[in-house]
Amino acid sequence: MSALRGRDTGARASRAGLRGRPGLVTDYARDQAIWNTPAKKAWTLALVVVVLASPAPMYLSRDLTSLLTTVFIYAIGGIGLNLVTGYAGQVSLGHAFFLGLGAYTAAFFGGESTATLHGLGLELWVWLPMAGIVPAVVGFAVAPLAARVRGLYLAILTLGLLFVGEHVFKEARSFTGGAGIGRAPAEPVIGGFDLYARHTVLGVELPRETLFYYLCFALLIVLGVAARNLARTKTGRAFAAVRDRDVAAEIMGVPLLKTKTLAFTLSSFYAGIAGALLTVVWGRTTPENWNLFLSVEFLAVILIGGVATISGSIMGAAFVVLMPRLVESLAPHVPLIAGRVGEPGLLTVFQLQGMLFGALIVAFLVLEPRGLFGLWLRVRNYWKAWPFSY
Repeated sequence: MSALRGRDTGARASRAGLRGRPGLVTDYARDQAIWNTPAKKAWTLALVVVVLASPAPMYLSRDLTSLLTTVFIYAIGGIGLNLVTGYAGQVSLGHAFFLGLGAYTAAFFGGESTATLHGLGLELWVWLPMAGIVPAVVGFAVAPLAARVRGLYLAILTLGLLFVGEHVFKEARSFTGGAGIGRAPAEPVIGGFDLYARHTVLGVELPRETLFYYLCFALLIVLGVAARNLARTKTGRAFAAVRDRDVAAEIMGVPLLKTKTLAFTLSSFYAGIAGALLTVVWGRTTPENWNLFLSVEFLAVILIGGVATISGSIMGAAFVVLMPRLVESLAPHVPLIAGRVGEPGLLTVFQLQGMLFGALIVAFLVLEPRGLFGLWLRVRNYWKAWPFSY
């Protein structure tokens, strides 16, 4: 009886200690949990509420709603690139190829046939999964070749894949529309209900892009949580082992070919989904859209946001998508910057944007390799230790 009483007293003391020290971790499962502190749960819930409430007409304009939708889509593509480059350590410059492949797969399955273009006219619940599956199959086929090389050689191999894909997109006119012409995206329709049109729900008139905004946000949550859970599994630890030292990982029993192939396949799936959604926002896409600059943009998403972090991919996507709009807004007030092509000025807005992207990538690689996520960790740890900041 005394032993049971002592055990009960110890348990109560342990619970009281945990309440007084929320940062104390007593088991491995809690340490690896996605929301392992009350603060993370509260902030996540607050962000979800803000995102769900923001597209109402009284809060955001139609243009800003479309811009935030693009942030969600870039975050999905950034998470995919982070799986292969951040978590598995395989540098890829061919991400834009898989984005384009997903876009044209969706256009084929969801678009209508014309005199010059092929299309099946299927709904979103068909063309969106296929937009991920087809690039995943291609990524699975290419992965054994990519698994034979690493570092700079792997980057060149994926760059070559990008150029081959761009040429194929230009020549396959019956599927892509050809160079300079392109084709319209698949319509986001489910059961005859167009998610991109204007609707009235419960007496509230929703703008044209609102339901598609919610769809992209829901997909970001599902795919982001799936990627985060994958990183916590045996497969995620195998990715990290290959990234840190592939020779040592192979000695420890990690199958290199299987691990790298899985990383490329999953990354291609995420890229295909992002590419299909991106064309709906763009309205029309041509083979020239899926170029090296787009791959560099997604590299900037993970390098600026944070390598091997899901939160960093979302931060980087917001930065990469919103920064050009900020630069464009400030350009008229900055000397020597031309707001439009043809206006007098030392630099155009597009040149300034390119220079800023390059400078920021170099700055984060040198000064803060973990990107915006690393800066957030520094700020958080400083205030957690305050006033003992040393």
